[in-house]
This record gives sequence, structure tokens and C-alpha cells, in this order.
Amino acid sequence: MMSGRVFVIAWKELLQLRRDRLTMAMMLLLPVIQLLLFGYAINTDVRHIATIVYDQDQSAESRDLVRTLESTGYYDVVGHAQGYDDVEHALRAGQARVALVVPKNYASDIVRGRKAHLQLVVDGSDPQVVGSATNTAASFVAARSAELMVARLSNAGMPAADVPIELEPNTWYNPDLRTAVYVVPGLVGVLLTMTMVMLTAMAIARERERGTLEQLIVSPVKRIELVVGKIVPYVAIGYVQMTLVLLVGRFVFGVHIVGSMPLLYAFALMFIAANLALGLVFSTVAQTQQQAMQMSFFFLLPNILLSGFMFPYEGMPRPAQWLAQGLPLTHFLRIVRGIVLRGSDTRDLAGEVVWLAAILVALVTFTSLRFRKKLL
Repeated sequence: MMSGRVFVIAWKELLQLRRDRLTMAMMLLLPVIQLLLFGYAINTDVRHIATIVYDQDQSAESRDLVRTLESTGYYDVVGHAQGYDDVEHALRAGQARVALVVPKNYASDIVRGRKAHLQLVVDGSDPQVVGSATNTAASFVAARSAELMVARLSNAGMPAADVPIELEPNTWYNPDLRTAVYVVPGLVGVLLTMTMVMLTAMAIARERERGTLEQLIVSPVKRIELVVGKIVPYVAIGYVQMTLVLLVGRFVFGVHIVGSMPLLYAFALMFIAANLALGLVFSTVAQTQQQAMQMSFFFLLPNILLSGFMFPYEGMPRPAQWLAQGLPLTHFLRIVRGIVLRGSDTRDLAGEVVWLAAILVALVTFTSLRFRKKLL
């Protein structure tokens, strides 16, 4: 008898779930989509690292070295520097993650059997990139040195150094490779995404469930005014959260802010507004607060995994990188890490700011068009 009543209740629950088509679709499609997406996109083997070359020797041997290094597939030469100022600008602006410095007399040292020195400057704001770039370069130089030693041994009387080529790694911005220095600035973006999207995702759905949506419908408020009005109160909350994370990072984890705080807060305004607008997009699609919450959770995991917070952006395939470019968190992580760790300025971050502004405008426009002044 009891088992029969349990079966009836279970059957009733299944019928209710079947009527909620959005929830059913998310329950069935969410695991499949995320498995395919992340199984394809997540890769800790970092390749195609943006590299700038400072070749002071300008010899055939140095050019051959650079070509061979790039042919490994781990380094993509994106430019050539004329001095250490160019190297610093490229790394600070995020245009390159690695700089290879070839000193003068590199070719003559090799020909005369003297030890040749190479310098590898790495952006330490991402420890995973540092490890991959340094280890790969060390292996490459070791193989190159072995080839030279074999060639010298085959020539009688040729002087030879113990190690023909020596690599000197130099890590900037996070020389101790402390994980907290990398994680804490990223947590600013992750926490803001999680809370801001979730707060506003339930805004319109809550109005609908409480029956107060009708009051907005008969009011003279325009759609764009409603969207902006829903966003503004949460901006202050976002700033408070951001300030708390930065203060804890500074005094508990010792993460010093190198760049301009006013600049960081100015760019954060666009990021906070973009996440709030995205939450409103979910709110206009969902019929209930539960559905809005489910959509928020669905969106959160791709942000964490594809934005570069946990896994290097360079390690993802091109299609996954294109998808990540549409996420506000991807660009804000580059902004906050650039300002906090590298002291980047507006000129260095112009590209990321343009992307973030474009995403914000698109989200606000789409949200205002989604909302109709009628019963939904």
C-alpha cells in the first residue's frame, strides 16, 4: 500500500517536471553540452605562447634559432623588440607572454667554441604558462647544445665549452611564482560574475511570481529605463565585494596592487554592468526564479573554465578561444591581472576595454528588446 502511494507521488513529480520544459531541457542537455565543451577545450599543455624576440645579434644563427624554436609549436613569434622597453611594453600590455633575448656575439661565441647565453623573460602572472614556457625552452636549448657538442666532437681540434648554449630564465611580475598572486585578482572577476548574474537573474522572474510585474506594465517606464533601473542598485554591491576581495588579498595574502586603483574601479564598472545585464537576460527568458537560478549555474561553469581563470587561455583550441572571447570574465581577468600585477594602463588594455564595452552594449540592448510591456 505504501509503495503504491510512493509510486503515485513519484509519477506526479515526473508529470510536473515534464510540464517544465526549460528545466527538463537543462537537465538533459547540460551534462552532454558541458562534457563535450570542456572535454574538448580544457588542456593544461600550453602551446602557441605569444612570444616577442629581442635579437641583438641579427645573425643567420640567431634567426635560425628563432625559426627552430617557433617550429616546436609552443611559441608563436608575434613581434620583434628593439630594446628592453619594447619587451616590457609587450609583456605589460599582454601582447606577449614570453620574450627571447639573443645577446650580441651569439653566433661568434658558438663558432669559437665559447659558451653562448640566451635569456628567456616570462610573464609570471600565470604560473602555468611560466612552467610550460620555461621547461620547453630548457629542453629545446639542451637539444640544441647536444647537437653542437656532437658537431664539435667530429671536428678535431675544435674547442668546445661544456655546455655550448646556456638559458637564463627571468620571471617578471611574480618572480616567486606564488599562486595567491595569480588567483586573488582572478577571484575578483569570478565572485562578481557569480553574485551579479545570480542577483539579477531572478529580478524579472521575482516580479512575475509576486504579481508586481503588472504595475511595471502599466507604468510609463520605458524598457531601457527598466533595464538600467534594475542594474544600478547592484553596482554598489559589486564595488563593495570587489573592495573586500582586494583588501583581503592585500593584507592576508600579500598581493600588492601595482597599477592604478581608480583605473581598475572604472573598468570594473563595465564588467559589473555587463554581468548584471546578463542576469537580466536570463530573467527575461525564465518563467520562474528556479529556472533563472538554473540558467545562472549553467553559465557560471563555462566562465570559470574557459575564461583563463583555472586553465591557460593559450592551451585551448581556437574554437574554444573564440567562444571565450564572448565572455565578459575573459576580458576582465586580463584587465584586473594587468593592472594589479603588471601595472598596465589604459593604452595597454585598450583592446580588452573595447571588447568589454561591446559586450555590455549588446547585452543591455538585447535585454531591453526581450522585455515587453505586456504580461509574459
